[in-house]
Amino acid sequence: MTTIQSTPNTASQALLDSVNGKKNPATKSVDKAQDRFMTLLVTQMKNQDPLNPMDNAQVTSQMAQLSTVTGIDKLNNTLESLIGNVQTGQSYQASSMIGHNVLVSGNEVSTSGTGGYYGADLPIGADKVSVAIKDSAGTTIRTIDLGKQDAGTLPLKWDGLADDGSVAKSGSYKFDVTASIANSSAAATGLSYAQVSSISTSTSGIKLNLSNLASVSTSDVKEIF
Repeated sequence: MTTIQSTPNTASQALLDSVNGKKNPATKSVDKAQDRFMTLLVTQMKNQDPLNPMDNAQVTSQMAQLSTVTGIDKLNNTLESLIGNVQTGQSYQASSMIGHNVLVSGNEVSTSGTGGYYGADLPIGADKVSVAIKDSAGTTIRTIDLGKQDAGTLPLKWDGLADDGSVAKSGSYKFDVTASIANSSAAATGLSYAQVSSISTSTSGIKLNLSNLASVSTSDVKEIF
């Protein structure tokens, strides 16, 4: 896994190869395959039975097979190059998120005496939505009634107070989101609030490295601030 950093002011090897006319390994491989095929075809024609020579249909068929294989190789190389360019573009686009805050799936909210931000995701609207904030022992210290809510992402803020009005100790807390429709439970997902610290790329795609030490895909982000 590599992290996106500032780009040095140097020409890429691909650009130098293009200017100098250097062929990439994939192109050389295709050229060698063509050379081998032509060598075999010429040898076959030289050693054919004079009484039963190859007809035009055989030669044309073999040439067509070579053309098909070569075309597939070139198409694969083009697609690989296109995918690489798209991933590079996505990396630079994602790098613009560094320093921004996001809401992603999670159930943690932090406070330093004044509360903190968090959120909820509702696939469908609900008649009643509530949040229970719990300490490290799992004890609910604050219950927040959000009432009726429409479907979508709900950015929320905890004021840092417990149910008895006291200020909660600084630290990280867990929270649960519950929702109901006509007294039947409805789906609801908690969202954690964190800052994007850096961007990483790997074979699995682009990852956002967050201030809470989590790594998520760009598709996991529900809201950006």
